[in-house]
Amino acid sequence: MLSYRHAFHAGNHADVLKHLTLVRIARYLGEKPAPFWIVDTHAGAGRYALDSEYASKLAEYRDGIGRLWEAEDLPPAAADYVDLVRSLNPDGRLRHYPGSPWLASQLLRDGDRLRLFELHSSDVKLLQECFRGRGRQVTITAGDGFAGLKAVLPPPPRRGLVLIDPSYETRDDYANVIKGLREALQRFPTGTYALWYPLLAKPEAQKLPGRLRALGAADWLHATLQVSAPSRDGFGMHGSGMFIINPPWTLKKTLQDTLPQVAALLAQGDGAGFTLEGEST
Repeated sequence: MLSYRHAFHAGNHADVLKHLTLVRIARYLGEKPAPFWIVDTHAGAGRYALDSEYASKLAEYRDGIGRLWEAEDLPPAAADYVDLVRSLNPDGRLRHYPGSPWLASQLLRDGDRLRLFELHSSDVKLLQECFRGRGRQVTITAGDGFAGLKAVLPPPPRRGLVLIDPSYETRDDYANVIKGLREALQRFPTGTYALWYPLLAKPEAQKLPGRLRALGAADWLHATLQVSAPSRDGFGMHGSGMFIINPPWTLKKTLQDTLPQVAALLAQGDGAGFTLEGEST
């Protein structure tokens, strides 16, 4: 896990799904006057230079945010997300991409709080630099985000979003998201939890949605975005998913209205598309 650097993948199709969903949930939380917290268990560096050695090596952003950057007549939720990315690129050129922490920070009000965890020593330093001067509103912890949830949940205002998106480089990550979610729900059962995961051929990834449903949450929403069919050799990520527990009641309709066009824009071949399912009380 410590070898993982999200800079290699910044702005790719998986980030589009994850960050579009994050923005919608944070917007919903902000509709009520009561304060809320956002907790990011695997925060990364905060923001990324797309012309850096890391990002330009694979240039995955070109088939992600790059395709939405020039698109016209985007659905409102997608346009809102792209506008936030544009605010980090005021000259109109796509040269910087915001990570989840930066996007979340733009949607905070005075009484809201952002709690960030990151294990990679280099990314922690970049994250601290990204939020220098933000004071108590943004707290950064160098450490394991799963362990950190025990200290921050439930948040004092009893309103909040927990974003969980580990690298899934090891089998332990799949087990840890189930264990972490189960323990978090015991501490903060009314919170909103947004878990990102990759669509891969490996059994651990394919079994994860079923294990998440088995947690028994009464309200959940599961969205996937595929940009291609799985490769014949079984390697590579052909899409990703978001599993949201206690989602905003508006989120399903928003994704129904948004994902068809986003999936079409990001398609890289046969098999591209999206799925959306959920259960609510």
